[in-house]
Amino acid sequence: MIITSILILAVLGFAVAIMLGFASKIFYVEEDPRVEAVLEALPGANCGGCGYAGCEGYANAVVNVPDVAANLCVAGGAKTAVQVGELTGKAVTESDPLLTFRRCDKISGKVQKRYTYQGLPSCAAAATLAQGSDVCSHSCLGFGDCVVACPFDALYLKDGIVCVRENICTGCGKCTHACPRNILELIPRRARVAVRCSTTDKLRAVMDVCLVGCIQCGKCIKTCPAGAISMKDNRIHIDQQKCLAYGDECELACVKGCPRQILRNLKEKQCLLPPVEEVQQTKTEENKPVEAKAE
Repeated sequence: MIITSILILAVLGFAVAIMLGFASKIFYVEEDPRVEAVLEALPGANCGGCGYAGCEGYANAVVNVPDVAANLCVAGGAKTAVQVGELTGKAVTESDPLLTFRRCDKISGKVQKRYTYQGLPSCAAAATLAQGSDVCSHSCLGFGDCVVACPFDALYLKDGIVCVRENICTGCGKCTHACPRNILELIPRRARVAVRCSTTDKLRAVMDVCLVGCIQCGKCIKTCPAGAISMKDNRIHIDQQKCLAYGDECELACVKGCPRQILRNLKEKQCLLPPVEEVQQTKTEENKPVEAKAE
């Protein structure tokens, strides 16, 4: 009886193996060798900055879909774009390298704590609790969700606010999706001016909580000769392409016209890069349990 059962199982296994073999031949899909070549040319960061789930997704799309451009890999930059273009036979158009910019200056604004937050050290968690721990409901909470999300170690926390290592940032945009308050945005590396405030409040509501917050007075909109500044989703928005196209002739009229000095000349760094020993110390401290306390 046992031998019979073993023989039946062996015959069934052999039959299934034959059927699977035929199925693999019938349904075999030949893969374009260029996909593997493009995948090898990509940096392998899987950051998603190209708009696809990872490098493999982009490699398949750029080879098989005619409309997918060869210069979408922000981590690889121009050199990778040229390689991908050569492998796929697509023309490589020049694109503006991007950089993460922080729309908050709560340190200069002397933004105070609303309450002592003691909970999960996460911006997403803190933002859901009574408008956040800062009196400004639009400020950087400083728990570093964006720092964790960045695959290139281009962000770090300093004095309770996120700073950008501009020489490392690739402009992949993962940090912008991680921020629950939309503090971070992508701008061209050659941008001349940006708004360092993300509030949607107006006038007294801003002045009561921040010394340098945007009060939406509209003076920057009126003084910009390029027409590059507008109000979008209740926040000041700069069309960087219009601003760059107009050039330096305006002499940064919007910066001079802002009574709150929240429009900044981007030649001024967002945060100075910390010395190596400070970076190492920061990484060591990040591995320790964190408890948020008011100063």
